[in-house]
Amino acid sequence: MRVTFWGTRGSIATPGEETNRYGGDTSCVSVEGNDPGHLLVLDAGSGIRRLGLEVDPAVTRIDLLLTHLHLDHIVGLGFFAPLFRSDLTITIWGPPAATPLVDRLGRYLSPPLFPVRLRDLPSSYELREVPAGPFAVGPFTITAEAVIHPDPAVGYRVTEHGQSIAYLPDHEPALGPDFPSDPAWTSGAGVAEGADLLIHDAQYTADEYVERVGWGHSSVDDAVAFADLVGARRLALFHHDPSRSDEAVDALLDHARVARRGGEVVAAREGLPITI
Repeated sequence: MRVTFWGTRGSIATPGEETNRYGGDTSCVSVEGNDPGHLLVLDAGSGIRRLGLEVDPAVTRIDLLLTHLHLDHIVGLGFFAPLFRSDLTITIWGPPAATPLVDRLGRYLSPPLFPVRLRDLPSSYELREVPAGPFAVGPFTITAEAVIHPDPAVGYRVTEHGQSIAYLPDHEPALGPDFPSDPAWTSGAGVAEGADLLIHDAQYTADEYVERVGWGHSSVDDAVAFADLVGARRLALFHHDPSRSDEAVDALLDHARVARRGGEVVAAREGLPITI
C-alpha cells in the first residue's frame, strides 16, 4: 500500500504562519493498493482539492471514508474534481448517526453554503454508513470503530495482504478510564492494534492539552503513549495545530522520537508518500 498525505492540519492555517514543508490544508489522505483502478481516500478536508487534480485517469472507482462530519473534514468535498466526472463510481462512507448521511452532507452541499446540490453531481455516487465489523472495499478490508471525539466519529483500519494502516485523525484516548495502561478500555485500540502505520491526532503539546481537555484531540505525548500501547510499528503525527510553524512541528517530532519506547515516528506533511 502507498499512503500519501494531502492535508495534515487541524484547521486551515493562517496565511503566513504555515510554510511549505508541512502545509496548511486540512485532513485528507489517499491510499493506493494493488488495484490501479481503485483509490481509497480518508477524509475530505481542503487537501482533497489537490488530490482530485492528481487522480490517475486509470482510476474508475473511489471510496471516500469520512471519520466524522466536522467542517474541516468535509470542506473540500465540493471542490473534489472526480465528483464531477460521469465516468467514475464513488462511494462516500460516514459514521452512523440519528440523521441519515445524505441529509448531513446535503446541508453543506446545497445553497446557501454551496451552489451545487449533492443530488445534482454528475458522477455515479452512493452514500453509505459504515457497518459494524469488517467490510470489503475494492482490494481493502476496512474496519471502523467509534472513538472519543465530539459528535459521531470513527477511526479506520485499512488492511491489504496482511499490511495495515490505522487512521485516527481526531481522537482523545486520554479520556478513557485506564489510559494508557489497558488497551481493552482504550478508545481506538481495536482498529490500531499492531498497525504497520498509525496516523494519529497530535495537535497539542502536553501543556496545551491541559487547557483543552474534552475538545476531542490529543497531545503529542498521548499520541506516543497510544502508539506504544497498541504496538504500532510506525507513528505519523497528524492534525497539526494550524498556528504551529514548521520549526515547532520539528521540535515536537524530536520530542516524540525520544519519548517513544519502540517504533519509528514521522510527522505527516503534505506530499509525503509512505509505502507499507
